[in-house]
Parts: sequence; C-alpha cells; structure tokens
Amino acid sequence: MPAEGDYIIQQKDNYYRISKQFNISREELFALNPGLEDRGLKPGESIRVKKVGGKSTGADVFAENTNPKTKVDMGNERTSSNADPAAADDYVTYTVQQGDTVFSIVNKFGITIDELIALNPELSRGLKSGMVLKIKKLDPAYVKKNGDALSVVMMLPFGYSTGETQYRAMALDFLTGAKLAIERNAASGQKLDVKIVDSGNEASFRNSLTQINPNNTDLIIGPFFKSNVVDVLDFTKNQKIPIVAPFANSPELYNYSNLIIVETNDQTYADKIVDEVKSTFSDQKIYIVADAKKENANYIKAGLEKVLKNPSITMVTAPADIQLDKNMMTGQSAPVIAILANDTDSAAEGFANRVIALSKEVQDVKAFSMYYAPVFERKVDDLSQAHLVYLMDRKINTEGSFEKEILAAYKNKYCKTPPKFAVVGFDIVNDMLTRENKKGEIFRQMNKVQTQLATKFEFVKSKANGAYVNTGYRVIRLVP
Repeated sequence: MPAEGDYIIQQKDNYYRISKQFNISREELFALNPGLEDRGLKPGESIRVKKVGGKSTGADVFAENTNPKTKVDMGNERTSSNADPAAADDYVTYTVQQGDTVFSIVNKFGITIDELIALNPELSRGLKSGMVLKIKKLDPAYVKKNGDALSVVMMLPFGYSTGETQYRAMALDFLTGAKLAIERNAASGQKLDVKIVDSGNEASFRNSLTQINPNNTDLIIGPFFKSNVVDVLDFTKNQKIPIVAPFANSPELYNYSNLIIVETNDQTYADKIVDEVKSTFSDQKIYIVADAKKENANYIKAGLEKVLKNPSITMVTAPADIQLDKNMMTGQSAPVIAILANDTDSAAEGFANRVIALSKEVQDVKAFSMYYAPVFERKVDDLSQAHLVYLMDRKINTEGSFEKEILAAYKNKYCKTPPKFAVVGFDIVNDMLTRENKKGEIFRQMNKVQTQLATKFEFVKSKANGAYVNTGYRVIRLVP
C-alpha cells in the first residue's frame, strides 16, 4: 500500500493524466519528486502527489504579472546537475536526452565508443535520460594576462566615426544597462578595467580593431554583427580571448572554442515544445502550423514521432485548417493539440483566433507556440482557456526581489524604466562578470545556470571544443 499522498505509476500514465487526476501542476509534481523530470515516469514506481503539512515548494511560486492568468516559469528552477563542478569543468559535458543512443552521441561529438566509455564507466549499466556524460577534455582554459583588474572591451555600434545613426540608440541603451552591471560588480569588490570601443558599421569595423590590445585584454563583449564577430575571432586567434556574441547565432560560429553565443537558436525552442507536448499528450490529434520553409515544423514533427506512440500529426500552413477531432464512440467533437511554428505576427493572430474559437466549442484544447506574439497578451483571457504555452528569450518577473532591485536601481540612475536593449546589456554583462574569477577563468564557470533580470543563461558546448551556446529561455503559461 502506498503511503498517504503517494501514488503508484500505472502503465498508461503520463504527466497530464496525473496532474489532472490529483489537481496539481506539472511543476508541483517535479518539485515534490526531485529527479522525476530527468528520469521520466516508470510504471510501478511510487511518487508523491500531495504536499505534506501544507508546506510550500519552490514550484508554488510563479512570477506575477498584471494578469493573474499569466505564469512565468522561474528562470532558476534548474541548477547544474554536476556532482563535482570543478572536475566537470575540465571536460566537455553532455546531458543525455530522451531518444539518445550511444551511437548518436559518439557521432554528434566525433569520438569513439571506447573513448566515451573510458570517461564514463557508468555506461556499463546502460544509457539513461538525464545522465551527464564527459565527452572530451577541454582545451586549456583562458587565464587573464596580468594585473589584478580584469581587462574588458565592449564593442558597440555607435557609428560616431562614420556618421551613421542606424544602431546608435540600440548601442546607447545597451551601454546604460551594461554600466549598471559593471558598477554593481565593482561595488562587490571585482576589479575591472573597462574600455568602450565604437565598432562603427560592418564595413568600417576593422578600423576599430586597432583600439584593442589583444595581449592585454581578458574579455570582449560584442560586436553585434556576425561578420564582425568572425573578424574579432580572427584578430585574437593566437590569444584565445573569451568573446561574447550578444546577437549573432549561426552554425558557422560553432567551431570557435573561445566564443560565447548568447542568443538561443530555434532548435532549442523546438525541443522544448516537443517536451511540453509529450507531457500533456493523451492520444489527441496534433496540428502544426508551419511557415513557408517548414524547417521548424518538420523538426517538431520528427521529434514528436520519436517520443510519442503512433501520434496523428497534420502539418498546415493556415491556422484555419486546424479542426476538432471526432470521438468515434460518441460522435462528439474531441479536443486537439495545436502548435505554432511560424514567427510572423499574422500567423500568430490567426492561430490565436482559431484556438480561441475551438476552445469555445470543446474543453481541453491545448495550444503551444515556439514564439511570442503581442496577440498573446492582448487576448490572454481567451487564450488561457486553451492553456497556451509559449516561449520567450527574455521576460522580466516584476515581482521577484532581485528584479525589483535592478529595476529600481536603473530607474534611480536614469529616471526611466529600462528599454529592451538596456535589459539585454545588463543581463549579458552581469552574467559574464559573475562567471569570472580572480584569474579570469570564465570558461571554468560556464556550467552554472543563471537567470539575470530577464534572461536565463544555460550554456552548452555546441561540439567538443566548440563554442558555448545559450540554451536558456522563459516559459510562459496561460492558465484559466
């Protein structure tokens, strides 16, 4: 007999069924059962489904917005799973995903099975989702060159030298947030020597490189544009200085081991959508609204077919083509799952209107979107009936204590609420500086998961001795 508040997992159970049966959210279920999200549901296993003594868990607390139907998953809900971070930092690591095999992992990283097993003896007991594997020794970590102060260069496209103003407002806003982060870290005792370089435009960029001394620079934040990032990487290739790309994310950049890429790519968002649908799937028909290229839609479809048993998936280009299913036993309309894999506002408008209409006809329609669109906030009440879940690269939890502190500090300093690129500037600079130690060994701290004012930073290696790429995002859930 299971203890009070416990439940034995049955063969056909999934997260959606258990959450509905016991009237708890999936986040509460994970909080009550540490490790459950990684290992998954196993028939016969006993799990907690009820809190004891009325104590709250971390999952009970969500970011509050002006509309109580909008809930933001807390950005720091996950921490590094490495038991020995200091040791793990010497290696490229990889967290095993659902559907991975030993062969797919060795092919992904270009290593042999013998090399993988030698670094991970526990593989003799089998490969399990959630395992953190050592892949390969890292290249020697960068260590700062001289002096006590960390020498930082920020390359921003003010355009003063070329008389261009196209990106000046963005650069100035970025700088205001960056300055706040620099001052906070300096006040905490970090010794910093910061130089601001006007990177001009893409054509004149190389002239700005003459202002950088690669032999006395420990961290470069910027430039903004991909072609310029490559120029800086080539300019500093002998020193291997850590370089942060705030906005550029492209597979061509993944070969540079000293590059830190902040922008999360579409594949990461698509993987999360697959995970979300998997947790709520209960034999519903699935519709995916694709764009003209259908790359993301095809990726999601393939991912769902890998993790779900015989799903019925229809790909459409017009949201109006999403139709309710029919229960063969009763002849009544049945709910469906609708996924938006198109980033245009017009597609989002049509998608929102369609799922709202369907949710008024039948209960339990589920909607998911890879992207944010303004319509999701305008029609939050109606979309909450479809339990819409969407992803964002940045979202401020205005009720968080850290967030309140930073917002107040910015307003006190600049007499206004921080605009978008000020938030980006603060988040990137604060995250990078808090990963630095006295030796400037930023790459030894990249396994830490950190959430700043609006951005979640969760870096993984793109490949063995490749660039670090951010896989963090914010999950927004609309609840009835």
